Amino acid sequence: LGECRAGMRLFSIVFLSLAASAQAFSPSPMWRAPALRLPLATSRALRPRVGAAPGVRMVSFDVEGVLKDKGIVLPDAAPPAANYVPYVVTGNYIYIAGQIPMVNGELKYVGKVPTEYALEEAYQCARTCGLNILAQAKAACGGDLKKVKKIVKLVGFVNSKDDFYDQPKVINGASDLMAEVFGEAGRHARSAVGVNVLPLNVATEIEAIIEIE
Repeated sequence: LGECRAGMRLFSIVFLSLAASAQAFSPSPMWRAPALRLPLATSRALRPRVGAAPGVRMVSFDVEGVLKDKGIVLPDAAPPAANYVPYVVTGNYIYIAGQIPMVNGELKYVGKVPTEYALEEAYQCARTCGLNILAQAKAACGGDLKKVKKIVKLVGFVNSKDDFYDQPKVINGASDLMAEVFGEAGRHARSAVGVNVLPLNVATEIEAIIEIE
């Protein structure tokens, strides 16, 4: 019995000694590595940036100056020809009603493509519709086209014969104008549709969606 008690006492001494050694080598809170804290500026710089979608930017240049330099003259904004408004502003978007080739109250390009108007003439007709779109956008922006942020979409209709398939080339007349005036911000989504007739028998009609500040 005496030997058993002596053995248990020796075991207890060894166990306590090992426990003390383990505690001595365990990392103390004061030796733990501090949390890495970056300077505020660096932390912000490393955050993922959420920017505008590709191709979307503010028009920061003088649009009126661009129009003047290129010799582009906008017509007067045409009044509606029926029971509708020429544009609606909701949120940050202008929805412009279909514009026809009207120049300061005078209707141009009446007829079908390519019967009355060849492709090159129809292109100019679409450009005229584009000028009317810009005139309506200017009116919607209170006379300041610098408020335009992005030409979002054009929808173009071409009064064409059944065997005419170059509607996209016709509506390029308006699309090229938007890119010419607004640069990358003028590039847009688009539809170009052939129809068998348009109001007043005009050759083209184009509507637009434009994002503004």
